[in-house]
Amino acid sequence: MLTNFYIEDHIKSALQEDIGFGDVTTESIVTENKIFNAKLTSRCNGVICGLEVFKTVFKILSDKVNVELLFRDGDEIKKGDVLAKLSGPGKYLLLGERVALNYIQRMSGIATETRKYKNAIGNLPCKIVDTRKTTPNFRAFEKYAVKIGGGAIHRFNLSDCAMIKDNHIQVAGSVTNAIKLVKANLSHAHKVELECDTIEQIKEALPLGVDIIMLDNMTFEQMKEAVQLIDHRAIVEASGNVTLDTVKQIAECGVDIISSSAIVAKAPTLDLGLDM
Repeated sequence: MLTNFYIEDHIKSALQEDIGFGDVTTESIVTENKIFNAKLTSRCNGVICGLEVFKTVFKILSDKVNVELLFRDGDEIKKGDVLAKLSGPGKYLLLGERVALNYIQRMSGIATETRKYKNAIGNLPCKIVDTRKTTPNFRAFEKYAVKIGGGAIHRFNLSDCAMIKDNHIQVAGSVTNAIKLVKANLSHAHKVELECDTIEQIKEALPLGVDIIMLDNMTFEQMKEAVQLIDHRAIVEASGNVTLDTVKQIAECGVDIISSSAIVAKAPTLDLGLDM
């Protein structure tokens, strides 16, 4: 999902934002050629993600910086673990420190939160997926982190899949009209997903051949009824008010997919440090 050229272009922009016309502090203290060692250390337990991104920050700054990665993305880490060793001119270690940490802490936080949701549903045949509630211009990194954490990916952007939501239905006038208008405009490669608030909407949609039905903010009883009604004629997705306390109960209703913005939007950053 994350290609080298995409990562490098994104990091260059981030470094430009952070460094500006120069690091007035570092350039006053550290000479160009003085070599230092540093360690990337975990200050808490979690799931590590973004190690190659972290490494690429220093690669872009200088080929004189060596980064040895000691873990792989997706590994569970503990407080005190040394995740990477770095050596090179202190100037570049200091220049890249904050940007590199920003990437890896954010990505690891999302991977850690996703793993919690994945573990909560155990062996139930249901996928945990993300949403489009992501940080602007950081979506690729966040969705990669979801995948590393054990989740699956919903549509990446608006062009991936036709998702008819409540406001679309309101504008179109009805569920039936919204589905017909969308289907008339799609290629054969696109799927159609419908967000349903009621059982009546599901009954209206089923004869029209939608591919995915999202059960939006339904009770457990309503979800069970909906799963029986749909009876494998569409993929069933549950969404709305998904928490670690409710996710297993939702999965037990028989849905195929549980989508949650919480695994990204509410994920805390993982506490990591770069120590010289």
